[in-house]
Amino acid sequence: MSERRTELAERAAEVRETLAEAARRAGRAPGDITLVAVSKFHAASDVRALAGAGQADFGENYVQEALAKREALADLGLNWHFIGGLQSNKARFVVGNFCLVHSVDSHKLAQALHKKASELGVVQDILIQVNGAGEAQKSGITEENLIPLAEAVLGMGGVRLVGLMTLPPFFDDPARARPVFARLRELRDALEARLGHRLPHLSMGMTGDFVPAVEEGATLVRIGTRIFGARPRRT
Repeated sequence: MSERRTELAERAAEVRETLAEAARRAGRAPGDITLVAVSKFHAASDVRALAGAGQADFGENYVQEALAKREALADLGLNWHFIGGLQSNKARFVVGNFCLVHSVDSHKLAQALHKKASELGVVQDILIQVNGAGEAQKSGITEENLIPLAEAVLGMGGVRLVGLMTLPPFFDDPARARPVFARLRELRDALEARLGHRLPHLSMGMTGDFVPAVEEGATLVRIGTRIFGARPRRT
C-alpha cells in the first residue's frame, strides 16, 4: 500500500469512527449515514487510492472536473454526488452521471434536469438545497419557497426528490450550527407529511460541523479537507 493511500485510509477511518460515535450518541445506526468524500481539486489518483481503501461515495462541485474524474475512474464503479452550485444550462451534463444532485435550488434547474432525464429515459435523484440561515452569498431556496418547489418537482417524472440539503454559516464553534441542522430535519418531516412522499435523506455537515449534523439526523455528510488535506489551488 502506498504512503498516500495509507494516509487517506487512516484519515477516512478516523472520520468514520467519529461519525459512528456521534450516531450512537443520537441512538442511530452508523450504517444509516453515508460518508461522501469531497474530492474537488484533488487528483484522480487520490480518489483511486481512497477507493482502494473502501470508500465508494465521492462528491464533486464542478461539472467539467467531475466528469473528467468519472471517466478516468470508470472501472471502479464509484457513486458520484454532485454537490456544487449548478446552472440550468449545465444540467444536461449532470443527468445520468451522478447518483444524486444535492443542490437543486430553483424550478428552472429542476425542470432542466427533468427534461434531460426524460430524453435519456432515466430518473435523476435530487435534493432541494435550503438556505436555512438566509445568507445572501449562498445558494438555496428560502423556507417559504420550499413547499411550492417540492410540489412542482413531484410532478416532474424525470427527477425523484429524495430529501433536502443545507450549508450552514461558518462558526468557530460547530455546536452553533446545530439549530440550522435541526431546522432542516423539521422542514423535511413537515414536508413529508404535507406531500405524503418519503424524503429519506438529509445532506448536511462538513469537515468542521459534521458531528452535530449527524446528531440532528444527517444521512449524508460531505467531508473533504479532513480526509484529503488542504485543497490544491485551482488552475
